[in-house]
Amino acid sequence: MQPNDLIAPGEVWLVGAGPGDPDLLTRKAEKLIAAAEIIFYDALVGSCILDLIPAHVEKISVGKRSGRHSKDQQTIDQMLVAAALAGKRVVRLKGGDPAMFARATEEITALRAIGATVHICPGITAASAVAASAGLSLSLRGIARRVQFITAHSRRGQALDLDWAALADPACTLAIYMGRDAAPELSRALIAAGLPGTTPVLVTCDASLPQEQRLRTRLDLLPIVVEAFAQDRPTLILIGEAVAQADVVVSVGDSRQHVDGLMA
Repeated sequence: MQPNDLIAPGEVWLVGAGPGDPDLLTRKAEKLIAAAEIIFYDALVGSCILDLIPAHVEKISVGKRSGRHSKDQQTIDQMLVAAALAGKRVVRLKGGDPAMFARATEEITALRAIGATVHICPGITAASAVAASAGLSLSLRGIARRVQFITAHSRRGQALDLDWAALADPACTLAIYMGRDAAPELSRALIAAGLPGTTPVLVTCDASLPQEQRLRTRLDLLPIVVEAFAQDRPTLILIGEAVAQADVVVSVGDSRQHVDGLMA
């Protein structure tokens, strides 16, 4: 089979680029990238992943970052539709996993409306990469019976529309995506709903990349930590007793230093 045979003309693949480390791409994702004629990629798809795209493949950035949307979702949908109608072999490259807070449904719906064939190639989601880096299990017998994946992204100026009572479960691990700007509200609302302020929290920036940093703290100190530590970087927040397993060493490339100071 030739590489291009993986994608038929006019066919679209939503491909998970994983958390950033190119070694965490699936083998199928790498093959699909090589088979594409045009690739639409997100802002969180790092340069090391983009370097794997063959030179002849057209690359189009459609990245969306908090407060800096280069393309709105409707425009992205239209671009994918146009490429499919033109008979291109299309890859829509998304950070993490396409099925996890990645607006996949909108794109699939738009493409199916014109009769295009759409497939999904899953990727490693950021929460799994953070757990691996920190040497912890998101679930833990007798301590964390379940894991909840939530997004803390909301329209600017609007409160988060979340079931705080359900989220404030001490026997659960919360994996919070896009939670950097919402850290004060997350801390305040979860504590108000009954989760102890001493609940362990792990804040990780640039998961799986050489510049990854992670810091374990506690729920009542989360706003202070995020403001000082996360700055403008992609950030994932884990909350729950299972986080107490985490390696509390902050890693910056190959240099490592202990930072227990924010853990009371």
